[in-house]
Amino acid sequence: MFKNTPFEAIAKTLSESAPKFDPAAMQQAIRPVQDNLKAWADLAQSQASEAQAALLETVEAVKSAKDPQAAFEAFKSSSEAAMAMFAKNLKDAAALSVGQFHGTVDAVQKAHPSPEAFAPIAKNLKSAASQAESTLDSAMEKGASMAAAVVPAPKTKRAAK
Repeated sequence: MFKNTPFEAIAKTLSESAPKFDPAAMQQAIRPVQDNLKAWADLAQSQASEAQAALLETVEAVKSAKDPQAAFEAFKSSSEAAMAMFAKNLKDAAALSVGQFHGTVDAVQKAHPSPEAFAPIAKNLKSAASQAESTLDSAMEKGASMAAAVVPAPKTKRAAK
């Protein structure tokens, strides 16, 4: 009935495995993936809400500006707030990624045939991920301090033609 093609091989495997299917075990196996996706969706939703609120605040500040200098100041403060929000969002995403990576490494170690032999590898993997997160945090802080230190160039009068 089955030939040696990839689709038929898959069909054969599925038909042979169907009686062994355990919905509860499948649900339990998928739960960590669902939890990770929910965490990312929650993070994205909160970040989108923050961005929308900041944008509305900027629009209102610009609408209420009475002169060009006030509008410029509104844009300047909006840009500073956007940079701070970007840094916070990036740190939050990195923290979530590293946390989920640590959880995955723990799950691999738990499922490993010899968890005690895998423990040093797991420790090194988790340490490397934490170091990457720390490096990102340091780079973001340094970038923010450098951006804050930028001073606009003084205005010069243009030569009349």
